[in-house]
This record gives sequence, structure tokens and C-alpha cells, in this order.
Amino acid sequence: MTLNRRDFLKWSGAGVAAAFAGCATPPSGPRAHVVVVGAGFGGATCAKYLRQWNPNLDVTLIEPNDKFVSCPISNWVLGGLRSMDDITHGYGNLPKHGIKMVKDSVVAIDTDRRVVKTRGGASIGYDRLVLAPGIEILTDTVKGFTEAEAAGKVVHAWKAGAQTALLRKQLEAMPDGGTFVMSVPAAPYRCPPGPYERACMVAYYFKQAKPKSKIILLDGNPEIASKKALFTDAWSTLYPGMIDYRPNNAPLAVDGDRMIVSTEFDEVRGDVLNVVPRQRAAEVCALAGARNDSAGNWCTVNLATFESTGAPNVHVIGDSVGAALPKSGHMATNHAKVCAAAIVELLAGRAPDPIPVIANTCYSATSGSTAGYVAHVYRFDAVKGYVAQPEGGATAKGDTKNFGFAESWSKNIWADVVG
Repeated sequence: MTLNRRDFLKWSGAGVAAAFAGCATPPSGPRAHVVVVGAGFGGATCAKYLRQWNPNLDVTLIEPNDKFVSCPISNWVLGGLRSMDDITHGYGNLPKHGIKMVKDSVVAIDTDRRVVKTRGGASIGYDRLVLAPGIEILTDTVKGFTEAEAAGKVVHAWKAGAQTALLRKQLEAMPDGGTFVMSVPAAPYRCPPGPYERACMVAYYFKQAKPKSKIILLDGNPEIASKKALFTDAWSTLYPGMIDYRPNNAPLAVDGDRMIVSTEFDEVRGDVLNVVPRQRAAEVCALAGARNDSAGNWCTVNLATFESTGAPNVHVIGDSVGAALPKSGHMATNHAKVCAAAIVELLAGRAPDPIPVIANTCYSATSGSTAGYVAHVYRFDAVKGYVAQPEGGATAKGDTKNFGFAESWSKNIWADVVG
């Protein structure tokens, strides 16, 4: 099957997984209960589509936060293009779909008895459990980070929210001619192009407000990990001489008193420090025995259903999954739809779709009016996993058209997740 770009955007906006996984038929019989942990791109979408595809399911969604704050577009806040209010959305529409919302955190999971226990003291039984908790930031892998973070001297801002707002304030307070030091963790990590887009957004802000300032970008990878052509073009044409890119320079330590980041090769001083440590699947996955790859960092799953290979009746979706797929918001929503369709079929005693199709698209702003994208459709293969189809690709230069597409993409996906 061949998709042109217009078809790709049409399908991805509606959910490729929903379109190609097949229309699940609600079963008859006793009501089953699915518990979803985490109300981000993956969890909220999964809960919503479980109810849409089988209104006879009881669905409980457990989330400790009051609101959904989008990581995609959060870099635009740092560049002054958007406010925190623009990327923050309430959960008020989800109960309208018949989802029971529980504001709490999970502290224990008994996979034998199929019971989730919360910090508030609740014990919630399930027939199927979906874990969509996102990532855990390994702050202890950078010496001194925890102390510097507590003192407000360094932030990662890799979970959109209070740290995003704080980093923006630090950039605003930085003197013209100052230095912004940021880092990129070694892959895999959430949102591969995210750090490089952040460099563009901060450079855009500096160009408008602090033109004598510079950025030192310390990359734990040997080269730009995603959209290399797009970012190298932006840095050379839009921000010449402003971004000092240093590959193979993972931070080893942070000194918040001296405002220094140390790597294997250098001690780098900055006025604002934005260090992003390495990551792994969130702790709740370990509670279920699902954080089970060889290093104990990510979750291995059956990619046709997203059921854990280590914990039966437990599904993992989103950034916690260890697979050769981008860790992006758009991808998490596609995991969610394949998973929801599979659960509906499994609870009905039917076989899930053996060859689901999913999609990913990710826009990165390069200035206040230009952006580029990467987009792929992936078809499942029982031996190879999800295989990117040849029609996909990425833009080599940012432009105004794709900036407009990025704005529309964000509004549409937010509506799909929590609308």
C-alpha cells in the first residue's frame, strides 16, 4: 500500500492504528475491568479508545497530576512562542467517555491476584492492566545533579511542567553575552529530536533578546541523533556562530555552586545549565516485573498487542517500551490504539489483529516561523517487529508551511488525547 503525504496526515490525524487494526466488536457477557496507569499521550488515548470500541468495559484511569502538560511544543515555551497555559489541558472531558478517573499514584502491583495498590490506600482489581507511565530520569548518573537541581541551579525540563517554566525564567534572567549549557543524553531517550529543537528555540530567543549570548550543546551521542540535516541547516543559516555543538560529550558531573558541567574532556561553565540525564522506563513498570530488558531499563512487549513478555495480562505502551521505534507523543497514541484494539479482542476471546499498522510524525520548530518534520508508517512483521515503510522520510530544511502543520498537529492530537 502506498500513501502520499496528504493521505499520511489524514490517516495519522485520525489514528493509523485505528484505521488499519480493524474495528473491534464489543463482546457480550460480564463486564471486564481494564486499569490504565498514566494519563499522558498513551494512557489517556488508550482509556478513551477502550471505551469507544467497547462501551461494556469498565475502565479506570489512574493519574497523580491534575492536568496534562504536553512535552511536544514545550520547547516553544522556552523560545517565547507559547505560554505554559497553551500546552496545559484538563482531564475534564475523559469522564464523559465513561472513564473513571482516580487521582493517585500506584505503589504496588500484584500480577498474580491482578490487583493495583495506590498511595491513597485503594486496592483496584483488573482483568487487564495498561502501564503508560512515561520515563524515569536517572539523575544519579550525573554526579552532583540532585543537589544542584534541589538548589534550582540545574534543570532537565524533560517532563513538561514546573521545570519548563523555571528554565524559561532562567533564560529571561540570563545576561546578554551569557552562556546556556545544555546536554543530550545517550540514546534511547524520550523525543530524539527534542534537544536539538530546544537548541533552536533558545537560539531564536537569544537572537531576538540576547544576541551576544551563545549555546554550548553537549551531546552524549556521536552525532545528531534525529533530523540531522534539518538542524545543521538551521544552525548554520539562522544562528551562525551561536551554537557550539560538541558530540561524544556526555555530562559526568554538575557543580551547582560554580555553575560547571564536567564531561570526560572539558569543564564547561554556563550562566544557565540544562542537563538532561539518561532515562529508563518509569518505576511502576518495575513494580509489575515489566522492566525486563537485558539491562533492566526498558520493557519488552509483544509488539502486536503490547502485552509484556514478563508480566501476563499487563500491557506497556509509550516511552517505557524498549523497541526500535521513536519515543514520541504521536507514537504513544498509536501504541495506545493498537493496545486498546488488542485488549478488546482478547477479552472477547478473539485473536487480535496479527499485522497492525502504526505511524509516527514529529515536527520540530527551527525558528519562530519555520519547522521541519519526520514521518513514517510502520507495518508489523512477526519476525522483524515494526518495519518502516519506504515512503517515509524527513525534511532537510525548515519552512513556514511545516510550521503551520506543526501548530495544527498539536491541536488535533491534544483533542484526540484528552478531548
